[in-house]
Amino acid sequence: MSTATEETLSPADAEAFRTKVREFLAQNATGSDRGVNSIETGRAFQQKLAAAGLAGLTYATEYGGAGLTKGHERIYREEYAKFPDMTYELVISHGMCLPVLNQFGTEEQKRQFMPDNIAGRTMWCQMFSEPGAGSDVASLQTKAELDGDEWVLNGQKVWTTLAHVCEYGVIIARTNPEAPKHAGISMFIIDMKAPGVEIRPIHQIDGGKHFNEIFLTDVRIPKSWLLGELNNGWNQATAMLMFERVAIGTGSTSGVTHTLADGLIEVAKKNGKISDPVVRQDLMKLYSEETTKSLVAMRTRAEMKAGKVPGPGGSLGKLHGSRISWMMRPLISRLVGPETDAWEGESSRGEAWSKRLLNSFQSGIAGGTDEIQKNIIGDRVLGLPREPMVDKDMPFKDLKVGTQR
Repeated sequence: MSTATEETLSPADAEAFRTKVREFLAQNATGSDRGVNSIETGRAFQQKLAAAGLAGLTYATEYGGAGLTKGHERIYREEYAKFPDMTYELVISHGMCLPVLNQFGTEEQKRQFMPDNIAGRTMWCQMFSEPGAGSDVASLQTKAELDGDEWVLNGQKVWTTLAHVCEYGVIIARTNPEAPKHAGISMFIIDMKAPGVEIRPIHQIDGGKHFNEIFLTDVRIPKSWLLGELNNGWNQATAMLMFERVAIGTGSTSGVTHTLADGLIEVAKKNGKISDPVVRQDLMKLYSEETTKSLVAMRTRAEMKAGKVPGPGGSLGKLHGSRISWMMRPLISRLVGPETDAWEGESSRGEAWSKRLLNSFQSGIAGGTDEIQKNIIGDRVLGLPREPMVDKDMPFKDLKVGTQR
């Protein structure tokens, strides 16, 4: 294992690494059309990143990482902020599934799965939500039963992002219906191409198909693909959700950024609306909110740099992102105008802003709704009294949830 300590990153080493990153990005971070080719573009970029020794910077070398420090990662993020985001499609695979594999996986699992994940040779999805278990994920009904040396999975998942292009997934399923709902859940690795896995794309309002519903019928996976402890899946899922909210709330870069406000300011300058005092005020509010989100993200990253596992504070960044979406929608409509509804030609300004506007609605749902984030912040950050849970100690089989009604 080759892992540098924070102290070994001298000013000279830091500058040499920054130069290496800057040169790599200048040559390879050429932009993505955020369209049908964006996934393959991201994976190809990630493979080049791995070949250059710049992928999985803080993960151990024996698991496919670079074995470097948080200082190296900070430098990379600072430089990456100056270039187009090439790997936004890998946010679940790298921001959520990878750290969970690293934290809870066995030695065998880490060596088998992490190198290909880090290099972008495989993509991973997260399979939590179900038709009867959205915000209350612990009410899930998908079950896993041990049959000899294999687990047999049956059930349904929904809103699974990019499942149709992923090779593997991290899934939670019920393994003990006699226990209370939070206590009888386990986490598994699943092959998305396995027999019995049926993936149906969900067609979105913007024409995309990022989300999916998944039907599992007698899907068999090796016994060794239990991820973490049996019946401790809820605690592991909570950790994964923390990673998710950090990934969504902090993004792929470091430092203070306000790219959305910058883009709308440019639009306002070009169409002459920048002199409108109401427009200027709203743009400044958006600029301030993006700046605040960046500062919260920097604090979260600093805590992780100090060795802390992401905590409930990650919900702050997630909620900021949703607030930004709420603020930007009327601004886009006001500044871009009718072009967001009808445009001519491909890849026009109106089409790009229209997709951004329509996609923004998911920010208040993905990774937990705004209401859930506020509950987490109130309970675990501010220390306010928790809401009563009348089903806390009841066996799951006795609950009237989902199809058990």
